[in-house]
Order: sequence, then structure tokens, then C-alpha cells
Amino acid sequence: MFLSTLAFALANVFVKQVSHLPTMEIVFFRCAFGVVFCYVGLRKAGAGWRGSNRKLLLMRGLFGTTALYLFFLTVKEIPLASAMTIQYLSPIFTTITAIFLLKERVKPVQWLFYAMAFAGVLFVEQFDTRVTLLFLAIGIVSAFFSAVAYNLVRTLREREHPLTVVLHFQLVGLIVGFLFTIFNWEMPTGWDWFYLFLIGVFSQLGQIFLTNALQRERAASVAIVNYTGLTYGLLIGWFVFGEAQTVESLLGMLFVVVGIVLSVIYSKRQKDIESIEATAG
Repeated sequence: MFLSTLAFALANVFVKQVSHLPTMEIVFFRCAFGVVFCYVGLRKAGAGWRGSNRKLLLMRGLFGTTALYLFFLTVKEIPLASAMTIQYLSPIFTTITAIFLLKERVKPVQWLFYAMAFAGVLFVEQFDTRVTLLFLAIGIVSAFFSAVAYNLVRTLREREHPLTVVLHFQLVGLIVGFLFTIFNWEMPTGWDWFYLFLIGVFSQLGQIFLTNALQRERAASVAIVNYTGLTYGLLIGWFVFGEAQTVESLLGMLFVVVGIVLSVIYSKRQKDIESIEATAG
């Protein structure tokens, strides 16, 4: 998860560098490079690319592509750290959707932690005029779709090779991106090509590390490591893009991080207690 967070943070930097290009065109190139990397990796691993759970793989691809497109929209239009903070709501939706998809339970006190996280996001929107209500809503929807995609990855664990799961996400993004791009094509120039390539490279690395993490651990548990990315977002946004943050915005981000981290710690503690009780019984 540390490697995944760092890779995604670097990919986001280059998304902002090509913010003049249509968002779906960025998605298309990102997924095009990803398909190549995944196919080569599967060949080396001797694993099949088709998969045996095609309906779930397709759903994972559709939800993941939608989440990616909406997230890229927010990265392009609002400060990097703010976009990442809103996206960090996804563990809340991951846990909520896991109630229905994976039959996991949520303790009452966890809802208090989630309320704290949502309050933090609203705090950021309220005090940062660069974060409009529209892009706040887009970011929240992106976080929700990411959560559904994450739980589908967990459903596929031990059923499919991690690269097979990633490949189908990339294939859906490639096809959907192509269909949109042919009607709204803008030719990349100069350094754009290199930036698009780096988006593909770092996104692919981040996706592989993330998929492996989700298939080896409870979905909500990876969140605590994922929040190191906000540090990258703040520093990169400040030094590279001149995106200074107010004290109020930083306080709101802190609320988000504290709310989710407390939930993760509580969830892990409850799991340990249940494990001890089961052993004692």
C-alpha cells in the first residue's frame, strides 16, 4: 500500500500537467499503456488473461473506469490535496457496500467516525473557494464508485490472478475511452506524450500494488496506510503547483484522516477481540 500510494500520487502530478486535454482522452491513454503492461506481465506469469468470472470482472471494470474518470475531473479542476481528500472517503463507502456485498458488519461507533470524516470534507469545501459544490459532489460519487470496485476486487480474490483483474479494468477503460475520444479528440503535443506515458506507468504500478493489498487484507484495513498519500498531495501541490492551503482546509483534511483512521483501528481491534473469543470458545 505504501508503494501503491506513492505511485498514484506521482500519476496525479502528471494528470495535472495534461489538464488541457479532454479527461476521457487521459483515461484512454492511461488504460492503453496499462493493457500492454498487464498483458506482458500475464505472459511472464503464465496466467490467462480471459478470466473465469467475466461478469464480475466486467462490473469491476465499469465501476473502476467511472471512478477514474470522475477523479481525473477533480484532479484537473481543484487543488491536488483537496481532490485526494475527497477520494479518501472511499473506505467509508467500501465498508458500507461491504455490508451488502460481503455481509460484513459495521459497529455503531464507526458511524460517528464516518460522520467526522464527512464533516471534514464539508469543512474543506466551505473554506476553500477553489473547491466548488459541483466538484465536491463529483469527488464523492467517484469515491463511491471506487468503493464498489474495491469490494468487487475482494470478491475476486483467490478466484483470479491479480493482473487479470487489473487487465479487465484497463480493457473497459480503453474501450470506453476510445468511444468517447473519437468524438472529442485533441492531439497531444511535445511533452504531453511523455506525461501520458508516465501516467500509464505509475497508475499501473499503483493498481497492481493496490490489487495485491486488497486481495490479502480486509478492504477497510488498507486505508490507514493509504493516507500517507495526502502528505504527498500537500507537498506536491504546494511546491509544484503553488496550491497553498489555509489553516481551515488543513483542519478539515485532518478531520477526514482522523475519522477514517479511528474507524480502521477500531475495526481491527474488534476483529482481534472476536478472534480471541473464538479461540477461547
